[in-house]
Amino acid sequence: MQHPPQLRIAATYMRGGTSKGVFFRLQDLPEAVQQPGPQRDAFFLRVIGSPDPYEKHTDGMGGATSSTSKIVVVSTSNRKDYDVDYLFGQVSIDKPFIDWSGNCGNLTAAVGAFAIESGLVNRQKIPENGTATINIWQTNIQKAIVAHVPIIHHKVQETGDFELDGVTFPAAEIKIEFMDPADSTQALFPTGNPKDTLTVPDIGSFDVTMITAGIPTVFLRARDIGYTGTELQDAINTNPDALATFETIRAHAALKMGLISDIGEAAGRQHTPKIAFVAPAAAYVSSSKKQIEQHDIDLLVRALSMGKLHHAMMGTAAVAIGTAAAIEGTLLYEAAGAVPRETVTFGHPSGTLTVGAKASLAATGWQVDKAIMSRSARVLMEGYIRVPFIDK
Repeated sequence: MQHPPQLRIAATYMRGGTSKGVFFRLQDLPEAVQQPGPQRDAFFLRVIGSPDPYEKHTDGMGGATSSTSKIVVVSTSNRKDYDVDYLFGQVSIDKPFIDWSGNCGNLTAAVGAFAIESGLVNRQKIPENGTATINIWQTNIQKAIVAHVPIIHHKVQETGDFELDGVTFPAAEIKIEFMDPADSTQALFPTGNPKDTLTVPDIGSFDVTMITAGIPTVFLRARDIGYTGTELQDAINTNPDALATFETIRAHAALKMGLISDIGEAAGRQHTPKIAFVAPAAAYVSSSKKQIEQHDIDLLVRALSMGKLHHAMMGTAAVAIGTAAAIEGTLLYEAAGAVPRETVTFGHPSGTLTVGAKASLAATGWQVDKAIMSRSARVLMEGYIRVPFIDK
C-alpha cells in the first residue's frame, strides 16, 4: 500500500521568554491550513505530535509541557499602523485539540524578531544599529502589542547579558508593551468587583480575584487552599487530587466570569482562564536552587497552565498579576502589602519577575492603559519541518 510523502514546510523553532514554539509565516502554510477549521488543527497537532497518550511528544516538535507545545503564525498585517498579525495556538498534549482563545505572552517576545528575520517587516523600519519598534496585532484577543527589538548591523541581536529566571542562559533584552490588555468584550473585572466569593460544590467557598487583563485569570489565596505560595512544580503536579481540585475551581470561575455558559465547556477551553494562588512575600529556594529572599519580592504567585503548575510564569498571566497588584481591593494588592504601585516584583517557581502596569478608575470602571515587561528570545533552529499530513 502506498502512502503519501511528508509535506516540507518552512518553519522556525524559537524560544520566547520561558516558552518554546514552532513559528510559521502564514504564506508558507498549505492553503487549507491558512484558514481556521479542522484541517488547520489537524496539521498543527501533527506538527507538535499530539495527541500523545505517552505524553512525550517523541514523534513531533512539542516538548510535552504547556510551555513547549505551542504554535505561532505570523503574517504581514493589512491593518493600518500595524506591521504584523500574530496568531497563537496552545496545543494540548494528550487530547486532540488546540486552544485558540488566548495569547502567549512569553512567545510574544519572539514575534517581532521572527517577523524581522522572516522579511515580514518593512526594511525601512530596521535601523542599522539600535532598536526596531514592531507593532503587532494579536489576532486571538484582538489587541495591540509593541515589541522593542534590539538590532545590530540590520540584524536582530539575540545574544546579550539580560538574565530571565526560568531561562538557563542570558540573551538580549526585548521590551514588550501590552496595550490596553484587558479583554475588550468584558470589563476588567467581569463581575464588577476586585474581589468575589466563589462557591465550588463539594470543595468550598473562596475569596477570589477574577480579571481579564493579559489573559483571563482567577486568583486565590494560597492559605485558603492549603498552600504557602512557595511551592515548586512537584508539590502540585505529582498530586492528581490537587490538580483535579484546581481544574474544578477553574471551571467554576470560568462560568462566573462568563467565559463559558455550561460547566462542561471548561474541558475544551484549557488555555483560559488561568488559575493561580498568591501569598505575601516569603523566602524560598527556587527550582534552580537560587535563594529568593523575602525583601527581593513584593508577593508570591504560583500559576497553572493547561492543568499543570507552570515552571515559571506565563507572560500573559504576569500582565494580570501586574494589573491586579495595582488595584486596591484585589487579593494581589492585599498580598503585596496593600500599597499603591505601578510595578510589582513577584516570586514564581523559577525565581522572580518584575512587571509594570498602570491602572485607573474611570466612569465605566477600572481600566489599564498598558503593561510592560522585559523578556528575551532567540532562534533555536530554522529551515523546514516535515509533516505527515494529507491536504484534503
